[in-house]
Amino acid sequence: MIDDIAMDIKTQKISASLGEDFLTWLWFKTEKDNGVFESPTNGVFTVVLGDKVVVMGGEGEFKESAMSSGKNSSFKEAKQGLKVGKKVVLAKLIIEYNGEEWSFAIKSEDFSFFSFKTPKVSKKINEDEDPDGKFFEKLYLIEKGVELFDEIFKDFLKKRFDPIWEEEVEEMRKWLMTD
Repeated sequence: MIDDIAMDIKTQKISASLGEDFLTWLWFKTEKDNGVFESPTNGVFTVVLGDKVVVMGGEGEFKESAMSSGKNSSFKEAKQGLKVGKKVVLAKLIIEYNGEEWSFAIKSEDFSFFSFKTPKVSKKINEDEDPDGKFFEKLYLIEKGVELFDEIFKDFLKKRFDPIWEEEVEEMRKWLMTD
């Protein structure tokens, strides 16, 4: 039983760390490469940071966080937090693909999405349309947004568990120090 608890704690720490690394790397990619991604199945799409980034550091009662939010935010407070060792724990993302936009916030600790918004689906139903069509269109759009997110995460994992990661970390350090 104690071994199970220890394994759970270790797994949670690895998962949180991976999430923090992912969101930090994604922030870096949005600024370095203008958030451009290319996948074999979906082609080219972009990711940008939305209007919110939260970083946190410390342990227990000594935890501190910094949040940057607002339209056209430069994320200075959050980036300053990264410079002093805080980790990205939450970010709002916008994925643009084929002229459509998905937005959502994601937590680093468990990769949970919230405030998930898909491109709009027309509420108007024509007489000759299946009344369930709008529902299935919405489901398709949710699935497509998650699929695009998965493409980004796959790209991250390929780099993260490859020796190239050290070069990527060095590039991220340079990026942090430029502001």
